[in-house]
Amino acid sequence: MTSTCLDAGVEESLLAPASPTRLRVEHLREAMGITTTRPRLSWTLPDGATAQTGYQITASNGWDTGRMESAQHLLVPYAGPALQSRSRFEWRVRTWAADANGIETESAWSEPMPVELGLLHPSDWIAQWIGPEEPAVPAPGERPGYRLSKTFGPDVTPESARIYATAHGIYELFLNGQRVGDQQLTPGSTSYNTTLQVQAYDVTALLRPGTNTLRAVLTDGWYRGTFGFTRDADMYGTHTALLAQLELQSGNSRTVIGTDESWLVSPTEILSADLMAGQRVDFRVPAANAPQVSAAVARDGSYETLTGPVAPATRVVEGLAPVAITRLDNGHQVVDFGQNIHGWVRLNRLGAPGEKVTLVYGEALGPTGDVTQDHLRPIDFRRPGQFLSAGQVDEVAASGAPGEVFEPRHTTHGFQYVSLRGLTTDLAREDITACLVQTDLEPLGTFTCSEGRLNKLHKIVEWSFRDNACEVPTDCPQREKAGWTGDWQLFIPTAAYLFDVTGFSRKWLNDVRADQWEDGVIANISPSPGADITSGDFMSFVNGSAGWGDAIVMVPWELYLSTGDAEILAENWDAMTRWVNFVRTTAESRQHPERQAASPTPAPHEQYLWDTGFHWGEWMEPDGSEPDLFAARSGDHGIVATAYYRNTTALLAKIAAVLGREEEAAALAELSENVRQAWETEYLDAGGHVTQPSQANCVRALAFDLISPEQRAGVTAQLVALIRAAGTHVGTGFLATPYLLPVLADNGELDLAYELLMQDSEPSWLVMVDRGATTMWELWNGIDADGTPHQSLNHYSKGAVVSFLHRYTAGLRQAPGSAGYERIIIEPRPGAGLASAATSHQGPHGLIEVEWTADDGGLQLSATVPAGTIADVRLPGQPPAVVGPGKHHFAAARGGTAETPQLAKDPELVRSTP
Repeated sequence: MTSTCLDAGVEESLLAPASPTRLRVEHLREAMGITTTRPRLSWTLPDGATAQTGYQITASNGWDTGRMESAQHLLVPYAGPALQSRSRFEWRVRTWAADANGIETESAWSEPMPVELGLLHPSDWIAQWIGPEEPAVPAPGERPGYRLSKTFGPDVTPESARIYATAHGIYELFLNGQRVGDQQLTPGSTSYNTTLQVQAYDVTALLRPGTNTLRAVLTDGWYRGTFGFTRDADMYGTHTALLAQLELQSGNSRTVIGTDESWLVSPTEILSADLMAGQRVDFRVPAANAPQVSAAVARDGSYETLTGPVAPATRVVEGLAPVAITRLDNGHQVVDFGQNIHGWVRLNRLGAPGEKVTLVYGEALGPTGDVTQDHLRPIDFRRPGQFLSAGQVDEVAASGAPGEVFEPRHTTHGFQYVSLRGLTTDLAREDITACLVQTDLEPLGTFTCSEGRLNKLHKIVEWSFRDNACEVPTDCPQREKAGWTGDWQLFIPTAAYLFDVTGFSRKWLNDVRADQWEDGVIANISPSPGADITSGDFMSFVNGSAGWGDAIVMVPWELYLSTGDAEILAENWDAMTRWVNFVRTTAESRQHPERQAASPTPAPHEQYLWDTGFHWGEWMEPDGSEPDLFAARSGDHGIVATAYYRNTTALLAKIAAVLGREEEAAALAELSENVRQAWETEYLDAGGHVTQPSQANCVRALAFDLISPEQRAGVTAQLVALIRAAGTHVGTGFLATPYLLPVLADNGELDLAYELLMQDSEPSWLVMVDRGATTMWELWNGIDADGTPHQSLNHYSKGAVVSFLHRYTAGLRQAPGSAGYERIIIEPRPGAGLASAATSHQGPHGLIEVEWTADDGGLQLSATVPAGTIADVRLPGQPPAVVGPGKHHFAAARGGTAETPQLAKDPELVRSTP
């Protein structure tokens, strides 16, 4: 059959160039308080441009590049006057670009983008670390919030005013009764022993002539509150503290008001606040305890660890109204928001003065119709057979003051439902709002198709990620809220397509590096208190697992592929090599006891097998046994760990090449090939079958290129047989699921990939859709056939399947060897009777769009290719068509097939390329 380009070689008429858009500084939309003195600037070319030929940047501080003959518009280093603490400038850019006919056009100037530096040096601070005096510290989860305040009176209203603030704990600032800024959970979650973020605020408009009062509210937060599955507390210290500096500028005169022992401390309405347990508030407390004012005390605190933001701020990004409010026979009112989210509620209707209202948050309802938390209670490892509290309970007592609103901003919850207990009046929809709290990430990707259930699947995956994108990539927003490395390494290719996660991930990687152990082990969870604490914990043996520790290599690589920013690779290089050296040393120096007993003299290939130490393994396979961490400590997970050893060394070889480390690239490539051969020798039998047959092990053999080309057909057949033996159901657990459908599609089994995708009996993705999920479940049977919930109902990991929808169904993927979407492949591979599909991605060079429809007349494709990008368009039965920037239309006559009959010739080792 033939494929015809409807453009017949002629581009659609393009709009005249306007001005560059999407100005960024170090990948950030906002650059307030940054501490990078040579930031890199980026922009997107105007609509209609095909290739930039030059640019000019001007800035309010006098920097003017003049016309620069360059195609570079990403990560252009700042080269103006040296930047110091408090430096501020606005920059704008215009470009010269060629249109489709090669005619150069000068753009209009872009809108300006402000950039302001924070305090760069410890000597910039005159403020002191202060806190409340606590003769007796209450138990974790029961600690109150404190008010720290200072009243001052400037002689004149200043021309500008800035506050720089951070805390050991969570803080909020109020100036003259007005909340400062819209950021939440400040200073954010980091590995506090090495990194503590400082927020900078412009408060000029909040000042008034005469007396002013600056007030902070301080609670435990991540610093000393309970955290994670084990509910550990006091991880970074036992006392909260505040550091704040207000600077009033008028001409060359600067007045500084900093925290010190002259600040006053008093009780707040917050009786207790804890990120896991919840928040208790009594609005009568401030009035009743007005005389209880004391002086602040000095606290120890570092100035060396202070840094500006590298990620977007955390905010309330959306409010949800209830879809239903039900009063039960027991008097409880159950509010259903129709969507599982992360955050808190804003309650406008409170009880009578002194009447306590309890709010219990959850993801599911029990048999009585009330909120249940039973599935969210963590195991107590210190007391076998016991469970810890699920937390997620708020309480509020009203004072009766007009306009009183309860919004617990010093805790967070994962919930769809809230049970209100003790409120005698009936709630109306306008009385309560669910507040979605997340890092304010820019959406980049979309998908839609003719199958409604796939659209719903895509939506719940997006929601699940949004709910777990608060400060760090968490595993779940209720039970743990922890930055597990394994979860992020397998989901980041999907996340990076849907959202701009660059700064978000760089911030997290700073913590991963800080938390790395001396021997190279990567901690399971970051942020954490650091190697000294995690390596000494009674559960320390679970760190350093294959598939989790490998995140230090896999995450930077995926960020590089999505952005083209090699600096991300460079800043993580040392940590990457330390991890790989740990793996290599372990493989070469240790042998699993069972292998050693069977053959005391190791075979030559065994030096490349990583078969000792604790490994999580595939984790949560639908037909797998119940996890036993202590048994896994001595188990042989060599088939999984050695696979990751191969994949990670192959990626590190590519990274070395990108960074110009040619000798290291060659050595790593050789090591990776040796590991591959060892895996094949050990885990592939004479008949070409994987010796420990499971869907996951076969998938890894194909995805990580662990087997020779001539063995691929046999392992593919083995995988197909395992899938059919499972009733055409998915049998992978945690690690292999993102690779399952792409492996099938790339090895001649596209139809089977679609069968699994569309499977609607358990276990499958569509079971979640059909049973009413609004976020992805941790287990395949998160809500079983009887409606009983099991474990977390908000884990994004299994949602990595939607990358198949982007890359195969809609047909947009990055070409091998490309980074930053400079070269793309557009190749729809329809299946399951789909009549249409569309996807878009805002790449570094601009918006990429692909849309196709299929009917009796064949397949019609429309594509938008941005400036500076080349696309290979592949339609059924035809050789690729190479096209440049512009809008393109193609048609393929019916009768061709998107199936690839031959095996993949050169399978890639990563998900981001075919």
